[in-house]
Amino acid sequence: MKTQTRCVVIGGGIAGCSTLYHLTQEGWTDVVLVERNELTSGTTWHSAAQVTNFGMNQTMVGLKTHSIKLYKELADDPEYPINYHHGDGGIRLANTEAQMEGYRHFASMARGMDVHFEVIDAEECARRHPLISTDNLVGGLWDPLDGDIDPAQLCQALARRARKAGAEVYRNTPVTGLTQHADDTWTVHTDKGDIDCKVVVNACGYRVNEVGAMMGVHHPVMSMEHQYFLTEEIPAIKEAGHRMPLLRCPISDYYCRQEKNGLLVGFYEQDCKTWGMDGIDPNFVNALCPDDLDRVTDVLEGAFARMPALMETGIHTVVNGPITYTIDGAPLVGPIPGKRNAFCIIGLRAGLGEGGGHGWLLAQQIVQGEACYDTWPLDPRRFTTHGNVELCALKAIEDYQNEFRFHFPHEHRPAGRPGKTTPLTPVLEAAGAEFTLVNGWERAEFFKPTPDFHEDYSFKFNNVFDIVKAEVSAVQSGVGLAEVNGFNRFELTGSGVHDFLDRMFCGSAPRKSGRIGLGYLLNQHGMLKSEATVANLPASDRGPDRVWYGSAAAAEWHDMDWLKMHLRPDEDVQIRSLTNDQTILVLAGPKAREVLQSVSRADWSAAAFPWLSARECFIGIAPATVFSVSFSGELAYEIHVPNAHLYSAYLALRKAGESHDLTHFGARAVESMRMEKGFLHWKADILTEFDPFETGLARFVRLDKPDFVGKAALTKRHAAGPTKRLVTLEVQGNVAPAHGGASVMLEGQVVGTVTSGDYGHRAGKNLAYAFLDPGLASNGTALEIDIIGTMTPALVIPPSPYDPDMSLPRS
Repeated sequence: MKTQTRCVVIGGGIAGCSTLYHLTQEGWTDVVLVERNELTSGTTWHSAAQVTNFGMNQTMVGLKTHSIKLYKELADDPEYPINYHHGDGGIRLANTEAQMEGYRHFASMARGMDVHFEVIDAEECARRHPLISTDNLVGGLWDPLDGDIDPAQLCQALARRARKAGAEVYRNTPVTGLTQHADDTWTVHTDKGDIDCKVVVNACGYRVNEVGAMMGVHHPVMSMEHQYFLTEEIPAIKEAGHRMPLLRCPISDYYCRQEKNGLLVGFYEQDCKTWGMDGIDPNFVNALCPDDLDRVTDVLEGAFARMPALMETGIHTVVNGPITYTIDGAPLVGPIPGKRNAFCIIGLRAGLGEGGGHGWLLAQQIVQGEACYDTWPLDPRRFTTHGNVELCALKAIEDYQNEFRFHFPHEHRPAGRPGKTTPLTPVLEAAGAEFTLVNGWERAEFFKPTPDFHEDYSFKFNNVFDIVKAEVSAVQSGVGLAEVNGFNRFELTGSGVHDFLDRMFCGSAPRKSGRIGLGYLLNQHGMLKSEATVANLPASDRGPDRVWYGSAAAAEWHDMDWLKMHLRPDEDVQIRSLTNDQTILVLAGPKAREVLQSVSRADWSAAAFPWLSARECFIGIAPATVFSVSFSGELAYEIHVPNAHLYSAYLALRKAGESHDLTHFGARAVESMRMEKGFLHWKADILTEFDPFETGLARFVRLDKPDFVGKAALTKRHAAGPTKRLVTLEVQGNVAPAHGGASVMLEGQVVGTVTSGDYGHRAGKNLAYAFLDPGLASNGTALEIDIIGTMTPALVIPPSPYDPDMSLPRS
């Protein structure tokens, strides 16, 4: 066995084998996989192994497409062919028009990745799958490339190719410990000796946290028992003359595919069970849980109603084995939070179908620093301190119970709620707040007109539209108050802070005391990594000269890792997180200054406290730090308050605002207003797939600076010209917004993809942002957007249709 290698992958299922193979494809051939038993002895061996193109976002569709292409190549390899039923086709059923609208959106989104789904009616579903009934059926989504694969053969084929490229695989080699050294390299301890390496990968399936504990981390991954059975032969299948399409049914919570001349039928019962929460038997290898078909009786009845042939055949085999889930159902593929040179590929509940793509994206991240797609939907750092065992178990159960039921826009399911809260959460709830989740935080989304109001979830504009309109109008004409909790905030101190930030930002980082600036951080490829606001706070009794670095709530662990990664050993820079210690109250509207002036002794005039200023003060008796910045586009102030004083500050502002008709507003109103201003969202519009010039952020770039992270690559990209341009579109219709991922079309061809869409109530326009081919980015270009199946005219317009010269925030 080697004692030194470049990378050690721990785990011999689909995740580990795919990662090992793709590392060799990226040029890393001195790599090793270690497996405690035999390859595929965990979840992989009993997988139903369905391979679909369907995904909830374009990143997921892209990695699944890669899996399908790779698996087809492996199946056709004359030296080592594997069993892959490619292109049997598959149907996702629907019994409501709202579900069908969702399918139309996913078809539009997938088209941008050159994946072509078909939305079909109930009769066509039955024609393509003659075993199903059309009772209580509206239609479905057809995936022509759906299929299934032999899991053991697939992993062996990937391992074989990796070995041929120079990789080594050590079976029956349990990992007993992990040691990270001062230079961030690792030693992997096994019962057969130690292996020193630069990079370690946790690909351990349901044993993920056994290896995580060796690193001192916990991964939000939970296992669920999952049952399926194999039937005896069904005459109708034998006589059909073709393979049956795969079926996924959110109506009755089951799926099925052909297995020989019978069916494999799997269940997602409501009475489901977690597995392994109190530890896993070391001898649980190639093993199953006890059968428990009584648990799936209700689901089975629904399956019988949809497929009467099931009532006329026997059960040949029952399989009940663990599969892994995360808090949101998507895998964790990427850097392990807080660790250097450590990655994971875990929580793959549909591992066989997606594993080829997951390993592909992870290998790119390990070798190149980034993947070809923005991988935030898979990033392990999207869950922070709230990702504990109990929450993960509750969300895994909920997701299991809703396996084939996609989330509607703005739908937030109840398990594990409330999440992280502030002293104002019950106060805002009493005022009628409906909450959304942002990095685990309960943030007010809108304020209900009556206690019994319920949102009608839809891909169209719904019954919240007028509520948001009223909140926006109140801010525009008077003054509104909102809580923005969970906003990521780091405090940077030390003599090297400004030089450090200057190196991290591609533009100018403000150095003047009391001033604020917005800037962008790039990766080594010159692409957008993060967006941050920095505020220079002067020394006071609250602390020395310091800089506050603020970014999106979801970026908390992501940005901390990025900043610490680039700190030089000789730099005098200290970084401390204040994210969980302070909360922002946003005061916005033309009367905001009057309210603020009445609760603070400071001079808040435009001359004394101009736009982009920062100052410490008191709001009533509550210590606060106030920024003159605006995400709404109105005159606005961000009031940063320690959580211990938050309620006091809130009461002072509410009291002072009574004479100005101060109202609450929520995150949905902010979303509408930021769209009108051309303000971008991190990981919606700001993606690692594009550089700042392509994203319309040229004013934040200074190529004449001596150096910054990503400068060489950005300079080269800029000289070559853009591949896409981010534009603002006015959608000619008020039925539905253009949801992220929707395809922008010209003469029947995809020419771009929507990143964000919402109605701008002040401008009176249905707005969307989209990346387009550069030749189509000129104002006035007429296009169409496929919005839930309807080709809707759209026009490229100048950004910021509301107050484009930014006169209001400066007023």
